[in-house]
Amino acid sequence: MADKELKPVEKTSDPIISQIGDFRRYQLLFFFVILLSKFGTGWHTLGHIFLAAPTPVSCKTANVTDPCSKDCKQVAFDTSIFKSTIVTEFNLTCEYKTLVSLSQSIVMAGIMFGSMAFGMMADRFGRRPAFLTCCFMQLFTGLIVCASPFYWFYCLFRFLVAFATGGTMTTSFVLLMEIVGPRKRELIAILYQIPFGIGHGSLSLFAYFIRDWRWFQFSITIFSVVFVVYIWLVPESPRWLFTTGRLDKSVKILEKIARCNKAPTETIRPEIEAAYALKVSQQPTKKANVVDLFRTPYLRLKTIFMANNWLVTCMVYYGTAQYVAVLGGNIFINNMIAAAVGIPGTCLCVLLTKYLGRKMTLILSSALSAVGLFLLAGLFELGTVAQVVCAALGLFGASMSFPNVYLYGGELFPTVVRSNGVGLCSMLGRIGSIVAPLICDLKAYGNWIAPVIFGIFSVLAIVGTLFLPETRGVPLPETLEDGENFGRKAKK
Repeated sequence: MADKELKPVEKTSDPIISQIGDFRRYQLLFFFVILLSKFGTGWHTLGHIFLAAPTPVSCKTANVTDPCSKDCKQVAFDTSIFKSTIVTEFNLTCEYKTLVSLSQSIVMAGIMFGSMAFGMMADRFGRRPAFLTCCFMQLFTGLIVCASPFYWFYCLFRFLVAFATGGTMTTSFVLLMEIVGPRKRELIAILYQIPFGIGHGSLSLFAYFIRDWRWFQFSITIFSVVFVVYIWLVPESPRWLFTTGRLDKSVKILEKIARCNKAPTETIRPEIEAAYALKVSQQPTKKANVVDLFRTPYLRLKTIFMANNWLVTCMVYYGTAQYVAVLGGNIFINNMIAAAVGIPGTCLCVLLTKYLGRKMTLILSSALSAVGLFLLAGLFELGTVAQVVCAALGLFGASMSFPNVYLYGGELFPTVVRSNGVGLCSMLGRIGSIVAPLICDLKAYGNWIAPVIFGIFSVLAIVGTLFLPETRGVPLPETLEDGENFGRKAKK
């Protein structure tokens, strides 16, 4: 009777999806479990907006109005909005004002190094140990930040939180992509980005009710306690186990997933063993690393252009979001606007990648960013409303690109170096996010400079994308040889 309830799985060239189905009950449940980790990435990446919220300062010394004057012996911060921030706590004013933005640059650097380090760890030791390590590291280091006694201690542990956050971004995405089939891959990869935007927007809610920076930091960190459930709910990636020759463990996990999906299990072991034997006969097993992404010409070209897309997307997204968030007015509403613009862009990306493909969607979204940013540069004299509309258009385009580069990169790189490839791209993306605030500071020399630079980089992203192959609805490349041949036009 039980056999009659089983749902046969369509056999494809993908040995993993052929055993568990393209997207069934287990993949759906696993998707929601992994989503929990994505909220924290938004909180810790952009929490600086409220941790270091602008705080007016005045001089209390008689007959002295400039708080940065040598004659000013005592300063006072306006605590009518925020009871305390790192600005008030560590007196980051006057000659120390640049330390405020430096602390956020350090955070972005932490995400950059963390994504690369945990990407390599995931490829070498497995997705599960890398993912669990960065989840718990994010929790413990985030709590230590709350007790920071001085500025550099704060920066050190914010760096470590960001290091773990970068790993969470990379490993959680790879875990998802390796058990979802091509039919739902684009939908899942894009919906996976929405909690980041929700996390970004919800910072306003946390900050509105919690005006002390230490308790604010505690509130966005303590949620990570739920990561304890990952010890029981997140198994190793069966695709990684298969690719690295650990067939027994891969088969056990696949059988468990198949039972949850009501799929047949009796053919899993012989089919997996046959698929692995075929793979080994075609290419000897070897350890792969990030250097292998650059050994062969076409894979090298794809890696460079995909990394450039990440750099541009992060630069434009964080640079434009910073512009929108610091507009005059209510800081809580401004942050909500910056986050809200991204959510419809992410949702639209779902439809466009499904019907137009990853390549054309990335070209269109980059073009939209370029148009909005060039208009922003040319219409600065028309007032705040025009500036907001143009900046929102640029941010809308970047919000469409952001989930797409995750999806596109996850599909483009072969399994043996997928975490390395996504980690490398994420690292280059963080360089873009580190540079973005510095580019915004160029407004001191002209309001048009920053949007023009962002617009030019968006055009460069369009040019690079033209050389990338489409990945929609095709099996993931497994080996380095697959990665080199993937997308090549067959010779006649």
